[in-house]
Amino acid sequence: MSALRAETVLDVEHWTENLFSFKTTRSPSFRFDSGQFVMIGLEIDGKPLLRAYSMAGSAYDDTLSFFSIKVANGPLTSKLQNIKAGDPILVGAKPTGTLVLDNVKPGRNLYLLSTGTGLAPFLSIIRDPRAYERFAKVVLVHGCRFASELTYGRQHVEEINDDPLVGEMAANQLIYYPAVTREPFTHRGRITQLINSGRLTSDIGLPPLDSAFDRAMLCGSPAMIGDLRTLLTARGFNEGASHTPGEFVIEKAFVEK
Repeated sequence: MSALRAETVLDVEHWTENLFSFKTTRSPSFRFDSGQFVMIGLEIDGKPLLRAYSMAGSAYDDTLSFFSIKVANGPLTSKLQNIKAGDPILVGAKPTGTLVLDNVKPGRNLYLLSTGTGLAPFLSIIRDPRAYERFAKVVLVHGCRFASELTYGRQHVEEINDDPLVGEMAANQLIYYPAVTREPFTHRGRITQLINSGRLTSDIGLPPLDSAFDRAMLCGSPAMIGDLRTLLTARGFNEGASHTPGEFVIEKAFVEK
């Protein structure tokens, strides 16, 4: 248990029947880079049950924020979805992950491509001043099945202009592009379809994706990551990793259970 810290749940919000978010206390010694994840969980029958979760808040916050799906029979989320303020929760001592700004090469525009709860690490990155210092535009793309599933992310984007650290930069450089696949919506379709058709970039007034200038970070379901990896590779983008920056990077530790 030495690699785990006991934190306290501060707040829980249920956004849909399948999505919820929560905040916890944060040890003063806990440090992370925007976009990283950590193992969190609960003690079940005297043993820690853990899963990887990305931090969804700023690296400078006094608390930790997380965004989760609910899986009825999931070993962890079936129990985690019932937490309430005041409950104990386990948080790993060592954050990690490839979705950090140092793992993408310098470029013109940074595309943060996410589906579902894969949005979480990008909510941290859009509150990092380095993102706006390194790129002319930061494009946050969030794909979901239904518009109701966009609410958590939309609220964070709407609040960012009031952020004393990045508010002014975000107002000028952040572009938010929500998309829905299963009901009528302003931007309808899978992210791959919206990129291949040219609609995504034309909608936001930017040139088509170009590996010479643009960079991307991917977080979502394994299928989404696989499809976008194929799309980007075909367009000349090279995948980066820790200590080897590329034109795009992925996160493999997507929470599904």
